[in-house]
Amino acid sequence: MTATVPVSAAIGRTLATLGAAHVFGVVGSGNFHLTNAMVDTGVPFTAARHEMGATVMADAYSRTSDRVAVVSLHQGCGLSNALTGIAEAAKCHTPLLVVTGDTATGDVNSNFHVDQDAAVRAMGATAARVYSAETAVADTARAYIRAVTERETVVLSVPVDIQDRIVELDETSITLPRVHRAGPSSQALTDLVELLAGARRPVILAGRGARHAKTELVRLADHAGALLVTSAGARGLFADQEWALDVMGGFSTEGAAELIAAADVVVGFGASLNKWTGRDGALMRGATVVHVDDRPAAIGRHRDVALGVIGDAAIVAALAADQLEQRPRSGTHRGYRTADVARRVHAARYWRDQPFEPLRDPGCIDPRELTNLLDELLPAERIVVPDGGNVNCYPAGHLRVPDVRGFCFPLAFQAIGMGIAAGIGAGIAQPGRVPVVGTGDGAFMMSLAELDTAVRARLGLVVIVYNDSAYGAEVNLFRPYTDDLDIVRFPDTDMARVARGFGAEGVTVREISDLGPVREWVDGPRDRPLVIDAKIATFPSWLMAQRYVLAEDATHNDLSSELA
Repeated sequence: MTATVPVSAAIGRTLATLGAAHVFGVVGSGNFHLTNAMVDTGVPFTAARHEMGATVMADAYSRTSDRVAVVSLHQGCGLSNALTGIAEAAKCHTPLLVVTGDTATGDVNSNFHVDQDAAVRAMGATAARVYSAETAVADTARAYIRAVTERETVVLSVPVDIQDRIVELDETSITLPRVHRAGPSSQALTDLVELLAGARRPVILAGRGARHAKTELVRLADHAGALLVTSAGARGLFADQEWALDVMGGFSTEGAAELIAAADVVVGFGASLNKWTGRDGALMRGATVVHVDDRPAAIGRHRDVALGVIGDAAIVAALAADQLEQRPRSGTHRGYRTADVARRVHAARYWRDQPFEPLRDPGCIDPRELTNLLDELLPAERIVVPDGGNVNCYPAGHLRVPDVRGFCFPLAFQAIGMGIAAGIGAGIAQPGRVPVVGTGDGAFMMSLAELDTAVRARLGLVVIVYNDSAYGAEVNLFRPYTDDLDIVRFPDTDMARVARGFGAEGVTVREISDLGPVREWVDGPRDRPLVIDAKIATFPSWLMAQRYVLAEDATHNDLSSELA
């Protein structure tokens, strides 16, 4: 049916028809009608307090639901406020559409005027725009489809002088194309199968680009006798698999790192193989490395690989498993799956199971001890969201997750202060789960405004503030070189009292006995956020302290021999 509507309404209806699941935003004059148009079509709306918060919420929503969220922004300063969140989403290839107003065509003297397309491209996102009233529907559909099919963060600028123009809209003409994933070349598949068939200690690594391929990867690993592990971006994918380690890279336990470093073949599916995942190459130094990705530009971008396979992770894994299944195998062939390795995997899987001697600093609690206790106290149906900084290893390592939708990792841009907003977006996407954000006091204060958003949403969000009254990463990074650290230290702030001022629950924790109110919150209605102001003992986190290079090549060689 054809209708005569303003451009703003045509854009809103187009996005709803294409499948926009939720819109997050901060509304100003330049996006007022655009936002209302989306709401009028039934797309739920969450009003954030800051544009970066809105963008991070939408990013986390899309990551944890596999549905496309939309961000609605005012032109100029509204967009510029969101740029850090846009860069984060772009670096993670989140299918996300940002709809922003833009100044009227030719109005270069407007206070709001900036080159929005240049700003967007500088952040690594894709710039798109509505060029005219007549092309508004086609321009909008093209931007949305590109976000979905290319897994890109697309920013669609809509000049304000176009938004009120009247156009004819035929909603029946708005459709998403059917796109089929591509498989590998026959030679690449043959080479991959040969490597896996001859491997004695293979490891299958799944990254963010393989989140949809769990079944196929598990089957491939079974036929290859491989251990399974994920990058941080796909943590939780193999949570129910007995031959799986938790995560590879900086968040690996030392026992897990040793098992991975002893591999003779590592096949990464949809993983960037960056320095964090490989511990600056130390975890793959002795292995033949295969990189499987559906984007040719990703192959070998961060490190040299022996074999690159271009294709969808699920299709490549399924085809490789089929060929391995058909090959005659020795009845004694177990690959990496021996009884001794099984014991090692079980012992080394989680940080919460690693022994340590808690620090006893008067008035402070050891963050490892605290996080292990919270892992037991908080509901298992959770979404763990680590913020940036010295403390991100505690929630990222010590809090277990139920599955791949139970972990959201907004750290591709290495910005701090995204945790609360990401927790909100992930929590709205999955209302049956408790979002658990682990953040530092510096990051918490940066993002404090969005606590109000969580309160208004009546969201059962848990925020663990690892409070050392400092930018802890900088303190621990520069402490060996200087005592002049006052510029990264702050007076102690009563975070729990601040939280209560926003309408959230707040509790201060200095020792184990202070956790009683946390138990009460868990047993209650969970209809408002809980902020845990944890006064922690300060020391370099294991992530900051670990060496990215194994002590000696002999360590790797000895372990390889031991496991052979």
